[in-house]
Amino acid sequence: MQAIELTELYRNHLRSVEARYARALAEAEFDAVIVHSGTPKKRTDFDDQTFPLRPTPEFHLWAPLTEPDCFIVFETGKRTQLVWPKCKSFWERPAPPDATHFLETLDVRRVDEPSIDEFTGKRVAWYGEDTARARSLGIPDAAMNVPSLVAALDGGRVLKTPYELACLAEANRLAAKGHEAVRLAFAGGVHSELELHLAFLGATRQDDQETPYKNIVALGRNGAVLHHVSYGRDATRAGSLLLDAGACFLGYCSDITRTWARREPGTDGSAGSAFASLVLAMEAMQQNLVAQIRVGLPYEDLHDASHRALSALLVEAGIAKGSAEAIEQIGVSRAFYPHGLGHSIGLVTHDVGCASLSPRKDNPFLRNTALIEESQVFTIEPGLYFIEPLLAELRAKPEGKQVNWTTVEALAPFGGIRIEDDVVVLSSGQGVRNLTREVLPVGGAAV
Repeated sequence: MQAIELTELYRNHLRSVEARYARALAEAEFDAVIVHSGTPKKRTDFDDQTFPLRPTPEFHLWAPLTEPDCFIVFETGKRTQLVWPKCKSFWERPAPPDATHFLETLDVRRVDEPSIDEFTGKRVAWYGEDTARARSLGIPDAAMNVPSLVAALDGGRVLKTPYELACLAEANRLAAKGHEAVRLAFAGGVHSELELHLAFLGATRQDDQETPYKNIVALGRNGAVLHHVSYGRDATRAGSLLLDAGACFLGYCSDITRTWARREPGTDGSAGSAFASLVLAMEAMQQNLVAQIRVGLPYEDLHDASHRALSALLVEAGIAKGSAEAIEQIGVSRAFYPHGLGHSIGLVTHDVGCASLSPRKDNPFLRNTALIEESQVFTIEPGLYFIEPLLAELRAKPEGKQVNWTTVEALAPFGGIRIEDDVVVLSSGQGVRNLTREVLPVGGAAV
């Protein structure tokens, strides 16, 4: 992305953020707010090491800076300040910021020790985890993370600015490099989850601490563990790979999942062929769900549509017996697909603002319950898994008679399928911009 383009996008982004901060402060009856970047956390009370800092997302909204004890100071009608302490440590040295466009627009103050003396007598709110640091600056407890103010600021992150969309697109582009490297490695015979994980990091040029979440690299049966991060170190014969991995750009995240099938030499390929066909069917189903997105549709309705579609797929694949309607009504699909269809994404992987309403009781893990609006960014990630505890529970119920357990047992060694894209909602009647498909056209297939 050109620096000039990024700078102009950021200026407009800043105007938008300042306007909504001004409204939020007025409603909460504060004169100013301090957004803290954060304080490194100890790994354990029995050691003196700390985790690398992951800044407060709301701080990253203003400045893509990954350093502790920095402050964004916003006061309505005044130029927004970035209070940036000078590093005095001889143990560590912070990495320079990935871009410097924000330095031209914010009032940057390099200081030896942050203070808020200029706000004496004013009503100043605090947004940040380290409330002890807030107290050290003289901020009263009643002004820390005020629920109404936090809710208003979090709600402002639901609709993304053009600057944010550009950052999210770049995060997808970076992650696509990693996904393609892993696909080629898997096709070439690399069957160590750790090696595949390292291939992703090498291709994206981002360390573990810089990725939006711990990569999920799952071979074979491990694909049935939704958040599999305990990588196998040794090579293992596997006919499938599920890779759920993203990258970050200036604090903004991508979240992409691809599933690949591979028939192992010297094995009976019938189950492998059936699984590869399932991957293709899930690919078509996922794209059909993306095509259904429209302004004004409750996201939970789209989630319900994904269960209807999966129920039909289970019947077509011979995994379930009976009509798709009956399978969906008795809840069989929920044993094969227990998570939600997707979530908001932005400055964190599961971004704020789209889950203000509680989902129905039969959708306990749905992270997006919002009415779909223009400029929302969220994921679409239906899944189909062979999760032993859930299937054992289903098998013991009367509904279990609707399942072809011989087929399930044949497919279980392949773990599961998830295909996930990050999409931007366009204006009414325009559908979506699929940030992921722009850089990774295929969601899953045989390698």
